[in-house]
Amino acid sequence: MSGTGGHGDLRDLLPVVLGWLDAGRRCAVATVVATFDSAPRDVGAAMAVAADGAVAGSVSGGCVEAAVYERALAVLDTGRAVLDRYAVSDEDAFAAGLTCGGTIEVLVESADATLLHRLDAAVRTPEPVAAVTVVSGAEPAGTRLLVGAESTYGSLPTPDAQAAPALLTEVRAMLAAGESGIRQLSTAPHTEPLSMLVQAYLPPARMLVFGATDFAAAVSSAGAFLGYRVTVCDARPVFATAERVPDAAEVVVDWPHRYLAREAAAGRLDRRTVICVLTHDPRFDVPLLEVALRGPAAYVGLLGSRRTADDRLARLRERGFTEAELRRLSAPIGLDLGGRTPAETAISVAAEIVACRRGGTGRRLTHTDGPIHDRPSPH
Repeated sequence: MSGTGGHGDLRDLLPVVLGWLDAGRRCAVATVVATFDSAPRDVGAAMAVAADGAVAGSVSGGCVEAAVYERALAVLDTGRAVLDRYAVSDEDAFAAGLTCGGTIEVLVESADATLLHRLDAAVRTPEPVAAVTVVSGAEPAGTRLLVGAESTYGSLPTPDAQAAPALLTEVRAMLAAGESGIRQLSTAPHTEPLSMLVQAYLPPARMLVFGATDFAAAVSSAGAFLGYRVTVCDARPVFATAERVPDAAEVVVDWPHRYLAREAAAGRLDRRTVICVLTHDPRFDVPLLEVALRGPAAYVGLLGSRRTADDRLARLRERGFTEAELRRLSAPIGLDLGGRTPAETAISVAAEIVACRRGGTGRRLTHTDGPIHDRPSPH
């Protein structure tokens, strides 16, 4: 899960689920633990169902919600977690299968209030944490363990003294890489190994927007909607105010290149970071792009006309940038949607960021063929 960090997984449901549990309302959590072909949601997508019938979240965007809902209520009656597979080839595909194509496996378990409070506390920190869930094997299914960089909560049932430390080492390596996936753990000779979902919860990815313009306000809103933690930076204090960019988590008054250089030196930029340069002034743009294009950011975009883009590229070439380095810059920023307003421009920028993150083409789906969802991500 190298995306923005959340948006449809259990972390997003924690406020609702913990509210139910703290009010004495029992509930079950359904989690997508595997996907095949053109499944509509990623591994980790979650849905919660309360014993009184309330529901939050989604595991398939609508295709199998009714069947999972009924299964969740049954799990609350029995107390036993279950693993189900839903596929378009099922005889009852229209009623409960993925009529849009693909296959998913969904684990449904009763919510553990203590563990979920621990997870909630962990994801509120800037440190990553992984949840380890038994999916199948000799032991009952369910979430058993939380693993941080230096701490753990819970345990996995294994008599093998070497197996658990080896698993922790592997989980922490996955956590450092921001990876989630299924892993196997041998518990004892001649027994079925445990199949476990390791789900990494990373701090939200960052979007850095430079230039506190009306376009910045719209891009910030789109970024926050995508799950980014948005920072807006501008050297002009009269423009860099929280009122102008209400959806930004942080507003900074500073010269853009100085702020970005400090963040890079402090290690607060990574391969998930996206940078949107909306300043429209070469005094700001060029020094800022010099820092941005030589950092780890996944995406760097520059707002402006083609003349502006050509000017900035020429200035960067004069400063020794290679063509390979300059190919990292999206200039002009965004996809060709024909938009003009700040809101339309923000949608164009957000669409390009998603396409870059997910490996999309940016073309109309009606003019493409092949799987819609099942493609490798370049980041």
